[in-house]
Amino acid sequence: MSTPDNDQWLYTISSKRKLIDLNFKEIWRYRDLLILFVKRDIVTVYKQTVLGPLWYVIQPLFTSVIFTLVFNSLGNIQTGSVPPFLFNLAGITAWNYFRECLTKTSSTFTVNANIFGKVYFPRVIMPMSVTISNLLKFGIQLVIFIGFLIYYCFNGFVLTINTSLLLFPIYVIMMALLGLGLGMIISSMTTKYRDLNVLVGFGVQLLMYMSAVPYPVSEAQSKFPEIVAQFVIYNPVTQIVEGFRYMLLGMGYFSWVGFIYTLIISVIVFLFGLIIFNRTEKIFVDTV
Repeated sequence: MSTPDNDQWLYTISSKRKLIDLNFKEIWRYRDLLILFVKRDIVTVYKQTVLGPLWYVIQPLFTSVIFTLVFNSLGNIQTGSVPPFLFNLAGITAWNYFRECLTKTSSTFTVNANIFGKVYFPRVIMPMSVTISNLLKFGIQLVIFIGFLIYYCFNGFVLTINTSLLLFPIYVIMMALLGLGLGMIISSMTTKYRDLNVLVGFGVQLLMYMSAVPYPVSEAQSKFPEIVAQFVIYNPVTQIVEGFRYMLLGMGYFSWVGFIYTLIISVIVFLFGLIIFNRTEKIFVDTV
């Protein structure tokens, strides 16, 4: 039976695409699927665990205690007027969201190869859903941090409120864009180089120590070699962590130049990662 020439397809799926294709239009078309994956991630991650969402609370608290004992008590890292535990909890709360976005999206193609080979949808929906669902974990940890902040304020800590707090949503977006962009780049590369899956966990740990999470930037400037201190200062993740502390604790390193620099880097990394990811999704089945 022949098809009339005047029939028009509603959508056409083709492997041929532009050299630079951000594919935002198709992502918006599949927004319902994105919401569905976000709900799935939230429900299933801790569904069969004993403590469930309590892991969201236990991990940053225990890490903050260890950092306080090792870096502040043994290492004599100074945090000024801010209690060391509160200082560490602020940095870990910001770092955890970035880390989760990076590590959980860096294995998108290898983890989801089966479903990708059976049904079509924009593959970027998967890492985007992980980034959005991690906002719940970030929100819970932020509430815990605010609880401890209130406790320390009642026990003598003087909190300085500054107008940079208005930039908080932008800092969250920068964390998401930077983690998602790097995750998509790594995920695209792991389709050919499986060794990257092993290196990601190790590399993320090193990045944490080079991002001023367990110490202030002032300590890096005074104690690190010049080249290492400069890397720490110009590391976009450092700018985010320090900005997060500055907004919530009134202590840390903040400058408009650093803020704009980090925002530009985050957007560039995200767009670059999206372009590479969209190109890789057309050929990854042959290599995974």
